[in-house]
Amino acid sequence: MKTELVTTLKRSATKILAELHESKEPVLITEHGLPSAYLLDVADYENMLKRMQILEGIALGERAILAKQTSSHAQATERLGKWLK
Repeated sequence: MKTELVTTLKRSATKILAELHESKEPVLITEHGLPSAYLLDVADYENMLKRMQILEGIALGERAILAKQTSSHAQATERLGKWLK
């Protein structure tokens, strides 16, 4: 992962963004020697959000299974049938 100072970002934002889009490698921005932010390509960020949503859905499903809050196929079909009419 590439690391840049915030002052370098201020001076060379266009160049850093061009390199980011070309390499697709996130850029860690540091401020006073400490991590401050990450720069990500838009498509990579959106894909990351989609993956997180999928993982959250899986986690919700696992919690429902553990809490025995699930439905049989017939029950689910009946409930969805009301929505899909």
